[in-house]
Amino acid sequence: MMSFSAAAPSPRARSTALDLGAFVTASPSSFHAAREAARRLEEAGFTALRETDRWEAADVAGDRYVLRDGSLIAWSAPEGASTSTPFRIVGSHTDSPALKLKPNPELGAEQLTQVGVEIYGGPLLNSWLDRELRMAGRLALADGSTVLVETPGLLRVPQLAVHLDRGVTKDGLTLDPQRHMQPLLGFAGHDVLEILAERAGVRRAEIVGMDVVTADSQAPALFGAHEEFLASGRLDNLSSVHAEVEALATVARGDRPETAAGPAPIALMVANDHEEVGSATRSGAGGPFLEDVLVRVHAALGGDEATRRQVMASSMVLSADAGHAAHPNYPERHDPVTRPRLGEGPMLKINAQQRYATDAVGIAAFVAACESAGVPHQHFVSHNAMPCGSTIGPITATRLGMTTIDVGLTLLSMHSAREMCATADPLLLQQACAAFLRG
Repeated sequence: MMSFSAAAPSPRARSTALDLGAFVTASPSSFHAAREAARRLEEAGFTALRETDRWEAADVAGDRYVLRDGSLIAWSAPEGASTSTPFRIVGSHTDSPALKLKPNPELGAEQLTQVGVEIYGGPLLNSWLDRELRMAGRLALADGSTVLVETPGLLRVPQLAVHLDRGVTKDGLTLDPQRHMQPLLGFAGHDVLEILAERAGVRRAEIVGMDVVTADSQAPALFGAHEEFLASGRLDNLSSVHAEVEALATVARGDRPETAAGPAPIALMVANDHEEVGSATRSGAGGPFLEDVLVRVHAALGGDEATRRQVMASSMVLSADAGHAAHPNYPERHDPVTRPRLGEGPMLKINAQQRYATDAVGIAAFVAACESAGVPHQHFVSHNAMPCGSTIGPITATRLGMTTIDVGLTLLSMHSAREMCATADPLLLQQACAAFLRG
């Protein structure tokens, strides 16, 4: 395995990390992340397709993307792509743990306006205390249209002072999600929906539904003795979305020579919503979005079910989702031998229970991609007494039957309102994704 030092990030690594921070700032919700990804791809020459239109061969050729709610799929088809051209796919997810506004969010006590929220995913609740929080997401209007909305840091969940909870220093902090996590908005009399309507440029009476979450308003920042770390919200998993968007744009702009296995593959990225709550939605990995697009692209190229199954068998998926770095304050929580570290490149995520989809064939493919890109790599396995989470990888493998590999960059503070990674790692993940997409 290659060795790598993150003590002094290169200028390119620093620039990539800062660009990831800009991507996060522009993406306070899954809907904003999908839109920002589309904007960046359009700047790289990609054009949009609509799911409601019929797709012909000319429509799916070249560089295209399609949006569905808070999810996006984009691809770059090489010249001469045919019904036998396989896919190389990188997948990620656009959502993160958060506080999500309830349909009737108006609350109040002690002459203060609060916002009613429920818990989305599995956030570290204590990390959401005493932070100024943005609201962001999608509003559905009476005419059937939708608009995106975002605010500055208007909300805060204030923690109870230690003088009123003397046991907290001995017994630890216990938070009731219903009683203790309702943010303050202002003095009594404020209307949450009126504020959202004003920010979105619509009338309050037009709003008939909303998907609005909170996000940390503090800007991402580099820190450390040599600025070797990046602190930011939503690194799980916008670090992967950013990497695959930039990787796909790089592949689309570059030469696409034939590989040892034949013609260059169709390079495709998918950024699904709702991974943090199970993926079982129309825009999640458990839904039909990716399969629908693959079927339609292959059919537009002239394929049928038989040739599509052949292509699926020769295609491959890289599921990119952030993972845990070995924590210096909790060394016993990690495997005693396999200890992924910040700044040492993306890790292959492996699990005997198939909570990750990686197998030996997939390992070989990802190692080859890393070596071709000159990128170091490492491994992740869980401590046997601490079952790991999962990703879109096993779900995608189950739906499509493709060889699937789970990878990701290393984080500390995962599921905190403000996570951290090494400044060097976003560029390394991006380079590995680009090499994988090239085939």
